[in-house]
Amino acid sequence: MGRSVEGHARSDRPPGRTAEAAQRTAAVQERVQVLNGILADALAVDVHGTDLQSLKRAPRRAPPTVSPADLEAHPGPVWGAFVPHPPGRFRWWGAERRFARRLADAEDRFAEAIERHRAYEEARRERTARAVREQAEHQRRLDEATAEQHARIDAYERAVQNHDRAAVTRYFTKALDRVPEPLDFPRRRKVGYVPESTLLAVEWDLPDVSVVPAEASYRYDRAVDAVLAVPREQVELRRLYQQLVAQLALRALHLVFGSDRYGVVETVVFNGMVESVDLTTGQTVRPCLITLRATREQYQALVLDQLDPVACVRHYFAAEVSQHPEELQPVEPVLEFDLTDPRTVEAVDVISEIDARPNLLELSPESFEHLVHNLLTRMGLETRLFRRGTDGGIDCVAYDPRPITGGKFVVQAKLWTRTVPPSAVRDLFGTVLDAGATKGILITTSGFGPTSYQFANGKPLQLIDGTALLSLCHEHDIPARIIPRAS
Repeated sequence: MGRSVEGHARSDRPPGRTAEAAQRTAAVQERVQVLNGILADALAVDVHGTDLQSLKRAPRRAPPTVSPADLEAHPGPVWGAFVPHPPGRFRWWGAERRFARRLADAEDRFAEAIERHRAYEEARRERTARAVREQAEHQRRLDEATAEQHARIDAYERAVQNHDRAAVTRYFTKALDRVPEPLDFPRRRKVGYVPESTLLAVEWDLPDVSVVPAEASYRYDRAVDAVLAVPREQVELRRLYQQLVAQLALRALHLVFGSDRYGVVETVVFNGMVESVDLTTGQTVRPCLITLRATREQYQALVLDQLDPVACVRHYFAAEVSQHPEELQPVEPVLEFDLTDPRTVEAVDVISEIDARPNLLELSPESFEHLVHNLLTRMGLETRLFRRGTDGGIDCVAYDPRPITGGKFVVQAKLWTRTVPPSAVRDLFGTVLDAGATKGILITTSGFGPTSYQFANGKPLQLIDGTALLSLCHEHDIPARIIPRAS
């Protein structure tokens, strides 16, 4: 009997453990399916920018302060309610005198009632007038507060429409902060707007590779009577993570361009960062695992629900994607976020006329080239200036002695107030090829249009606009500001 019970228990164990293995395998597969559907889930939600006018508070009415009982005058005393009944037909002795006394008493009481009514009505009118004044004052304060809030919204909207750096940065920061992150993804994002180039730089924290299940499936091992994990192949782990990262980059483009109700962004730079621990040093690191630059025109040509995310970011946007994200192998951002961060670019304000920093737009072209040369030298590059007119399209050559990332850079400096045309970028690329340089750098006091950025994608070109130039000057202790001349 004992052996049959034990044998029965032992025969039940494998089916139960097998079902457990199947359940855990299904959970892993469901997690992978969710990760693969991040972009599709984002596309299923309508994205539209906030109409700032909708933020205006509706006018508020001051609550009534007049008591309903005080709204209408109370009727005064009526003599008929006080007058005594006269003596009847049969009058007893002294009846006339008694009636006269009652009549005199009624007249006194009637006079007192009239006085009380007059005093009450006077007090009622005073209470009503005071309550009306208080309500009017309360309403005035409410109207002033509403008008002030409406004026702030109107000023905010005008600033966004006029491509104000701080206002547009605030607008997109709030828009992206409202977007919930799937699963347990980090929520850290930073936004910086560059009005000279109508460019929005986004630094977005991504989950690290541990978000992808390290287990491909589970199986029941009869020999050890346990459910064991079947590890995922490293190649498959890397592929799934790169797919996720590419989806998140395209999702960010979808959110930014979809939120651009006022049409102030023509180019988006996306830097996907991961905060993790470097296992070789134990230090917290924030490598960039994906970087891309996309123009509105490029984005609008996409059919996001039919493309392959990795192929799209790599071949269409020429994105740099980490080849080994599991090792936190970084890529070089197409544009460092710090070069667009509004906190590092001091705004021009009412004291700008007494600012001691030189206005770069007041320099001569030759002086501006010398400033660029000085900046590159402080950045640790070996530089050589060319004489004007004999440079063949080169203002300066810079050499970075570092192995692998270094090389020969040809530099052009444009002291302009208008947007640099795409032809200048194309010419620089030709110069890079002719000179056998590693990279071409175009530095300007103005900005670049989306066509220039689109052309530069995937090519050894670095475009530094006025905002980035000021940030670099600030970082390397070169006093500078850019203030357009009054027209």
